[in-house]
Amino acid sequence: MVMRELRYNPLTGQWIMVSAVRKNRPWRPKNFCPFCPGGEETGYGWEVLLLPNRFPMFSFNAPKPESKGFYKKARALGQCSVIVETPEHGLKDLEELSIEQMTKVVQLWKQITEELKNNPHIAYLSIFRNKGEEIGVSLTHPHGQLYALPFIPLKVRLKMENSRRYYNRFKKCLFCKILDEELKGKRLIYENNDFILFLPFFANWPFEVHIYPKRHIQWLTQLTQAEILNLADILRVTTGTLNSLFERQMPYVMTVYQAPFKGECPFYHLHIEFYPLLREKDKLKYAAGIEMGTWDFTYDGIPEENARKLKNACKKIKDKIDMRGKCV
Repeated sequence: MVMRELRYNPLTGQWIMVSAVRKNRPWRPKNFCPFCPGGEETGYGWEVLLLPNRFPMFSFNAPKPESKGFYKKARALGQCSVIVETPEHGLKDLEELSIEQMTKVVQLWKQITEELKNNPHIAYLSIFRNKGEEIGVSLTHPHGQLYALPFIPLKVRLKMENSRRYYNRFKKCLFCKILDEELKGKRLIYENNDFILFLPFFANWPFEVHIYPKRHIQWLTQLTQAEILNLADILRVTTGTLNSLFERQMPYVMTVYQAPFKGECPFYHLHIEFYPLLREKDKLKYAAGIEMGTWDFTYDGIPEENARKLKNACKKIKDKIDMRGKCV
């Protein structure tokens, strides 16, 4: 039986995901892509596809581990899936998808959120996207992933704690307040009718950018059809902007932050964060001593100056991408 379990860190309150099967993942196979049409799992005639991860961290059939003594273990109950974003293998990033194709991807995000939201084993759904060899992406066909988790991750809990505290004190959503501040324009990069893209005042990574919906919502399931279209638009613009910044493909991690599935969270706000790895064209921003040791980041540069660079990069792609909004 393959070992798959959760181990609790009593010092931080985190669950550590342990899986022996993960070490067997293939690294960039040259002669075969499992995500291309015509494969054993993919078949033909699809536009976007949800596939089970072959090397999952979580499973609804995960065994119950023995937990004796001081340390605590738990079942790795959940789901790990791959979101294949297009049948086309050679596309490099989301801005190369048509707006219609990108809309189908966002609709799939919404659909899977709806399906998993009522599952009693799932506390939180993380939809994310890794891009670039520097991140450790093992397959280059355009794809994202989802982890349906039986616990709420520490970073999400911290955001909830602080937003709940602010809401109780000021009767206003903390994310909505941040949105109001960023709409003033210093770090605002792009906006359409329903979303804004900005480099936050408190960025960790040199060219970190966030996407906020203008409407106060908690889950992807609450998006209207118009908002789905405009989310697709701003995702294409965001990746296009990052890739035009240094005129090379930007490695990054993208994460969709929704509210947890259990309970009500009127103080929380759906948002998306991008963590790009480059600080200059040929220089990576490493999470080194102070970042790894304390989880507190040093910022290499001035956020407002880097925001100006991103604004210029956004304007450079205006003729390349059919934008539904405007670069600021």
